[in-house]
Amino acid sequence: MAGEHVLDAVGPNTTPRFFPTMRITVILQAAAMLTQAITAGLLMSSPDGRALHGVTAVVAVAAGAIQLLMAILVWRPGGGSPRYVVNSTFLLVLTLAEAALGDTHVPAVHVPLGVLLFGGSVVLLSRVWSRAAAMDR
Repeated sequence: MAGEHVLDAVGPNTTPRFFPTMRITVILQAAAMLTQAITAGLLMSSPDGRALHGVTAVVAVAAGAIQLLMAILVWRPGGGSPRYVVNSTFLLVLTLAEAALGDTHVPAVHVPLGVLLFGGSVVLLSRVWSRAAAMDR
């Protein structure tokens, strides 16, 4: 109809492209961090704990890499905010540092960094699931 404005795919009242998929990857990343905390406890009480903690570390790094990819897709072709790229990059770099510290057996830094990573993943989770985040530009 003449005179009506039709919003395009990146209009002010639309969700950025790939944002729903990014929400799923953020859940997976937070779940991977929680699993790391659980397997860290098993590391202390079970002979198989170390192997399980190592395997879930690989999953945590992979989840972080996929999360960063989705954040980039939300930002560049999707028209969303670049702040998710910054947050996701920070979490991935810390996750890689955490894995390296675990491999070199530096628990004095590894354990507090793991707590920070879990907290950061929960903060990112709350940000992407807030009502305003879907409309963030």
